[in-house]
Amino acid sequence: MKKILSAAIVILACNACKLNNRPTTLPIYGTRNVVTKTVDGKSLTDTIYQTIPPFKFTNQYGDSISNKNLDGHIYVADFFFTTCPSICPIMQRNMLTVYDEFKTDKDFKILSYTIDPKHDSVNVLKKYADKLGITGKTWLFLQGKKEETYQLATGYLVSKPQEDAKQQFIHDGLFILVDKQQRVRGSYDGTDPKQVDQLVKDIKTLKAEPGQTTINEVKGY
Repeated sequence: MKKILSAAIVILACNACKLNNRPTTLPIYGTRNVVTKTVDGKSLTDTIYQTIPPFKFTNQYGDSISNKNLDGHIYVADFFFTTCPSICPIMQRNMLTVYDEFKTDKDFKILSYTIDPKHDSVNVLKKYADKLGITGKTWLFLQGKKEETYQLATGYLVSKPQEDAKQQFIHDGLFILVDKQQRVRGSYDGTDPKQVDQLVKDIKTLKAEPGQTTINEVKGY
């Protein structure tokens, strides 16, 4: 009996160790630079991580949205266009899973950038959002100049959108997780429900990280 009890204690201890060793932070993607500076006579080394470049777009309500509106917010970004016949409808259905999970969180956003701004006007984006059942300002559909949008995609570490000979748009179907410091923390196949489920889990992990728990909401957003 003592041997059984001893074995049970060992198993519980091992399980506790496994739980304690579970990752509590997500990786930070992109380039990084190590900077050394002197403060009060002491040499300090800091790591500067790649962040999302500045941008300024218009959402489905006609409001101007810039990267400054995202200060203090964790968010997920993707690139799409409303007339996409292939992966976009799948991506948006899967993004609804994320939206439904976090739509009441004041420090969380979803940004969907159209890569066809010529067609996807503010009114078109609003109708698209309405059709998906999106209300409020948690999920923002954004329109900007095409070249600026294409260049911004590389800032999110996804492939730059392209157009083929028939002017059909080609783009990645990735969901990009960004933290409150506007650093990329994860990339997920938006057409794969299992990866989207992992995204939801990773958002919760990220929200619990030091530096990600304090709400610093910009007024109105």
